[in-house]
Amino acid sequence: MKTSDFYFDLPEELIAQFPPENRGTSRLLVLKKNAGSGPATAKAGEIIHTSVQNFPDFIDENTVVVFNNTKVRKARIFGVSDTGGETEFLLLEKLSDYKWKAISSKLKKQKIGKVFSFPANIKCTIIEKDEKEIIVEFNSNVDDAYLEKFGHVPLPPYIKRDDTASDNERYQTIYCEKEKTGSAAAPTAGLHFTEEILDNLKKKGVTIAFITLHVGMGTFKPIHSDKVESHVMHEEIYEISEETAEIINTAKSNGKKILAVGTTSLRTLESAVCNDKVAAGEGKTSLYIYPGYKFKVVDYLFTNFHTPDSTLIVLVSAFAGVSEIKEAYQEAIDKKYRFFSYGDAMLIL
Repeated sequence: MKTSDFYFDLPEELIAQFPPENRGTSRLLVLKKNAGSGPATAKAGEIIHTSVQNFPDFIDENTVVVFNNTKVRKARIFGVSDTGGETEFLLLEKLSDYKWKAISSKLKKQKIGKVFSFPANIKCTIIEKDEKEIIVEFNSNVDDAYLEKFGHVPLPPYIKRDDTASDNERYQTIYCEKEKTGSAAAPTAGLHFTEEILDNLKKKGVTIAFITLHVGMGTFKPIHSDKVESHVMHEEIYEISEETAEIINTAKSNGKKILAVGTTSLRTLESAVCNDKVAAGEGKTSLYIYPGYKFKVVDYLFTNFHTPDSTLIVLVSAFAGVSEIKEAYQEAIDKKYRFFSYGDAMLIL
């Protein structure tokens, strides 16, 4: 399968540079891949245009909605080399008090042994490197308190501006767990949800559950190979509680539907299947989903609009159908939907 099959032209003005003024007011494109799901009048292949505020109208009490409750850390920091050049580091995973797995700007030029200086007399040395990432060792414990003071919100590169104080709140879900600070990027589908939307789901009898996947850059990394199947995903850490596993397994055995909010929630659930059940516990996943994959857990998906040639658009194409996603994306472009992290949303039923 060619990677070019998942490319599309997107006018630059449709790439959202800021979130909507009020959370939960984005537009929502509903794609019906199954006849009979959602509103009774909907037909398979139908596209409905609505608002995220109306999301509960498409869900009933026979659905479990699963959210990723990871918290985004201010993982972007800037260091200065001995020669005076500034380099951006994105801290992906803490390996010990002093060591981090990271990626950096000008990665190809970085060398083992190179030293960088940061605020508050912090220094780091590159101690390992491969073609994807580096491992750096700091002279002090770079913890969440340090990053909160000196770090920056890790906005994706297609947002062409510096982070602001408002991003501290808006690039974070309202239900993130404060003690679970592990993500280098937001689970962006969850950014749309408000307390009102969650309350309306509960009033309808919808079951809400949470998993945790600490989002790394592997989720958003473009596919550079000509063939989709040749791409390799980075590993990401996830956790599923006993309570969530029981909720999902009971729901599936009773014929209820599982709706994943975001591709991170979907990949976590699909990664945790053991003996036809979702297993509780911690794990690592590098699951790469592309057309031909047989979904074992997730029936519906709430997600954002994704970048061309990415593993994310490949995943949603596997979920809804390649031609169906192409048609839906083209309609979203024609109707001036806003794309990517701070953009509008899509519900696949």
